[in-house]
Amino acid sequence: MLSRRVFLTRAAGAGITTGGLGAMLAGFGPKAAAPPAQVRIPAPGSPVTWPISASNPLLPSGKLAERNATLKVFCWTDRVNPRCLDDFAQKYGCQVELTSFGTFGQALASLAGGRDIFDVLLGAPAYMVGQLVGKGLLRPLNHSYLPNLRHTWPQVASPFYDVGLRYTVPYTVYTTGIAWRRDLIDADPYAMANGWTFPWVAGARGKTALLDDYRESVGLALIRAGADINTTDPYVLDAAQAQLASLRQLVGIRVDNNTSAEIAAGQTAVHLAWSGQAAAAPRFLPSGVPVEAIGYWFPPDGIGPVGNDTATVLRGAQSPVLAHLFINYLLDPLSALVNISRIGFMQPLTYVTPARLVYEGILPRSLMSTAVLSTYQDHGLKKLRLPVGADALWRQIWNSVSARRGKTG
Repeated sequence: MLSRRVFLTRAAGAGITTGGLGAMLAGFGPKAAAPPAQVRIPAPGSPVTWPISASNPLLPSGKLAERNATLKVFCWTDRVNPRCLDDFAQKYGCQVELTSFGTFGQALASLAGGRDIFDVLLGAPAYMVGQLVGKGLLRPLNHSYLPNLRHTWPQVASPFYDVGLRYTVPYTVYTTGIAWRRDLIDADPYAMANGWTFPWVAGARGKTALLDDYRESVGLALIRAGADINTTDPYVLDAAQAQLASLRQLVGIRVDNNTSAEIAAGQTAVHLAWSGQAAAAPRFLPSGVPVEAIGYWFPPDGIGPVGNDTATVLRGAQSPVLAHLFINYLLDPLSALVNISRIGFMQPLTYVTPARLVYEGILPRSLMSTAVLSTYQDHGLKKLRLPVGADALWRQIWNSVSARRGKTG
């Protein structure tokens, strides 16, 4: 187990000075000093309105879409329907080029490194917005190009992480729960007092997987123990690491984000999952396997991890007008239904209700538990940006737990 003392020793060995270490550990423990004033960490009780600088101004209103352009979209794998790209390209007489990433860490490294230039980023988690703005990677949004914002839920119309939606638009919403194969596992998390313990008791040795996302997977151990999913306490994180290590020893764990295909194929029988992944899994099912074989558990009271990803225009966008128009296109209710029918992830639009998704044949009734309700935004558990030192410890713990990535252990 990675103790606080070991972490401090390793940090010192890495050449971090005493002053730097103090800054890293800002936020640890109940008596720790507050983060530096310049580090703005949005929270529901401490919303942030990001500034717009003269060096990174709004796109002027009234401009026409760029002609003979290629809109370059950077997005999570399988998180936008190719048909939406084709329809948009036809409508605006342009080309659309899609580049995908498998984890947001990969995306951030690519953007920060400046290796590629994109117009639109789809999928930045809400808790990462401050970091993206702070690094100067985003262009402020001109809402005159985004009339479809009127369709969004009131709960996300001016969120705490980006008051006034100056840099982002809510794209997809999701819960984090547990997907499993009902026909392969003789247990039901809905019958358990604490459904978060399901991976430890399901007995799916060699067929248990966690998300390749340090916030989600370390968060699983924390929420199982009833701890804060944004904790900065190294002793609590030590305990979370021990729980994940015990899971690896008990059943072995795979680490990946290929949840939909793996659950459908039976390659994985229990998978920490985003709700949209479980909702998308039926399209991967082999012939003869009923959709009812796929289950998704999320606390029925809605008090579990709830998040949303965002759509943004990147600062280096070569086609900024088209970028705005594309984001607006995705906010159109009918376009959203087409999009959701492929990706599984809901969009926070008042038109897109669970009942409508079932009526349209997009969401099976047996997977209604994957539906995200607007009320979840009020009382669900939200991931917040961590202070630098805490984030480093979270990542170090996750690297230790997931060291045998892609294999069972």
